[in-house]
Formats: sequence, C-alpha cells, structure tokens
Amino acid sequence: MRLSWGENLGMALAAVWSHRFRSALTILGIVIGITTVVTVASLLTGLRRGIVTLFEEQGPDNIFVYKTSGDPQESFPSPKEQRRKPIRPEYADILRRLCPSVQDASVTLYVPPVFRGRPLTARVPGYETDSLYLTGVTANHFSITPRELAAGRVFTPEEEHRGARVALLGADIAAVLFPAGNAVGSKIIVDGAEFEVLGVFAKAKGGFFGRNRQDQEIVIPFETARLRYPQQDRILITAKARPGMRQAAFEEVEGILRRIRRTPPGEPNDFAISTPDSIVQQFDSMTRLIVLATLAISGLGLLVGGIGVMNIMLVSVTERTREIGVRKAIGARRQDIVAQFLLEAVALTGSGGIVGLGLAMAVTLLIGKLLPSLPSQVPLWAVAAGFGVSVMVGLFFGVWPAMKAARLDPVVALRYE
Repeated sequence: MRLSWGENLGMALAAVWSHRFRSALTILGIVIGITTVVTVASLLTGLRRGIVTLFEEQGPDNIFVYKTSGDPQESFPSPKEQRRKPIRPEYADILRRLCPSVQDASVTLYVPPVFRGRPLTARVPGYETDSLYLTGVTANHFSITPRELAAGRVFTPEEEHRGARVALLGADIAAVLFPAGNAVGSKIIVDGAEFEVLGVFAKAKGGFFGRNRQDQEIVIPFETARLRYPQQDRILITAKARPGMRQAAFEEVEGILRRIRRTPPGEPNDFAISTPDSIVQQFDSMTRLIVLATLAISGLGLLVGGIGVMNIMLVSVTERTREIGVRKAIGARRQDIVAQFLLEAVALTGSGGIVGLGLAMAVTLLIGKLLPSLPSQVPLWAVAAGFGVSVMVGLFFGVWPAMKAARLDPVVALRYE
C-alpha cells in the first residue's frame, strides 16, 4: 500500500486536527517564537524605512560636519568629545573655496531646547508651547537641503545677513500656534523676542519612530541666532558635493578640516564627519544587536516547541503502533512510514508558524493603530523566513519519531495492545 504525498499530508492534518488541544499546547513555543521574531522585524523594517526617508530628504549628496558624534540637538557626548574645539562658521567658506568637489556649504546653529535653566517657548495670543526646537541657518541652506513649503516663503540672503527677526515654522508648531492656519505674516514671541512668520513648512517625510523633529522646528536666520545666542557653539556644517563626487568631496572636506584644526598625522579626527549612508549604516549596526537578541530569545521558544513536538510525536507513534503494523502488513514501505510521521510533524509546526505569523501581523497592525507615530511594516522576507523556520523545526525534531515508527517490526506492532 503506497500513498501519495498528498494523501500522507491529508492524514497528517487529520491527525493534528483530531488532537486539537494537545497540538495547540505543543506548538505554543513555536507560535511565541515566530510571533516575536516577525513582530520585531516588522517594527525595525518600518523604523529603517523612516530613517532612510529622513536622510534622503536631508540630501543624499550632503556631508555633515559637527564637533561631536551623535545628534547635535540632543547629544550627550563623552567628556573627551566635549573638550574638542568647536566647529567655526568660517569653515563653510573655506570648504567652498578649497574643495573642488564641494558645490556649496551651509551653516546651522542649534539652540538647546532648555536654555538658561528653562525651556524655550513660543507663543501667540491664546496659545503657547515649549515643545519646539530653535535652529538658525544660513540662507543657502534651503538650496542645499530643500524643504517643501505649505505656505509663504523662505528668508533671503539679505534678511539673513542683517539678522532680521523672521522665522519659518514646522508643520506641528504652526498647527499648535495657529490652528486657524493664518500663520504667514503673523507675529510670534520666541524666547522673549518677536519674530515675523515668513512661511510654514509642509509635513516632513520620514523620521525616527515616525517622528520628524523638523515638524517641531522654528527656523530663523543664522546671524539672528548668533546675535541672540552668542555663547552657543552647536554648529553644524552641511557641505553639498557636486553630482557623482560625494566620496571625493568627503575626502577633501576631511583633509581640509584636519589641516585647519591642526590635527596631527595618525591621530583620529577631532570632529565628526558623516553622510546619510553612514548614519543609516550606524542604525543598521545598532538594530543588528536587537535582532540577535530577539533571535536568541525566540530560539529558546522554538527549541522548547521543537522538543514538545518530538515528545508528542513519540507518544503518537506509541498510540498508533497497531496502525503502523497494519500499514506495513499490507505493503507500506519504511519510507512511507517515515514520510507519514515527518509530514505530521511538519503539519504541526507549520500550523504553529501560520498562527505565529497571523499573530505577528495582528500585533503589528494593532501597534500601528494605537501608535501612529511608530511605523511598522511586515516584510515579505520575515513572513517567508518565519514559515520556513517553523517547517524546518518540524523536519528536524520529527526525524527521530519517524525513524522509530519506520523501524517497528510489523508482527510485534500487530500484537501491541
């Protein structure tokens, strides 16, 4: 008696279904493992997509130079990095003159969100917020890092040079201070000084955890920021490379800065220099550790689930000893018995994988609904890998029970009570 693979699979599914409760308990570890891995992969994929979009908007050909590593607005540098000399605004002009591969360079001054022991605030009659970031930029910044405007205009080089008190608002700040949408031309008080709103930026794309700080940003001219906050040295230089010359520009910028800052040969840079690609790579290296930790935790669940599957399959072989004897007596070959029990183990773990994938998709969808700021996307590779791993667990832990069933003597098996 020889059964096709389809008939064997049908028998395997029927055996799993006939012991539904026992099967559900057996695959619980597999369900938890697959759910954990796929959910974490979905969240990290969404986060990475947001960060890639964010830095694509910052300009793929741009090179960023800052005093320390990390975020200029919310960085906590090491004591060694804090002792570094500040980046000077004059560097931008030097890079424009001495770096043939650099098309232009802009200067950004970041004002700390908490200044002189109190948070920065912005207010208009009837509305006030301290959830903001104040930034001063040179006028050419908007051509180096273009941003879409929802209304109004950016400030001119003349307004920037004379330190005009004008401002551009991020989408979220504009919505808080001007819910009626009449921001352009209005006056706002920022940290005690009055500014005229020239424009409102469109909602920014990308971000970290779905949040883009640019939407909470108030942008003023660089000279205005320097006049109001002369003691601040959180200065970022953004150098834009000529098309197709970013690597050459990177090397030129690094070499020029080492010379003007008199960094000895062989010594590491006393400044941070990065590109959008390198920042995304840093994020990937951090998330790799998260993925490894998740795999280790999930691996324990899969191991427990696999041992449970092997145990339940051994019980199943014992319970069906007479059935195995009958099948062998009427012509079933050893490989037919192996195929029957291997398929049953695979059906068991595969069902656990499908349930785990369903739960992971549901959890990802729920997180997306409850926390819209947290991007999530179930990647196809995670779905395929999750199901594939669950099937492999069944194959691996089902081999011993299947071989044990195949080695049964049909005469002894028929006498089994």
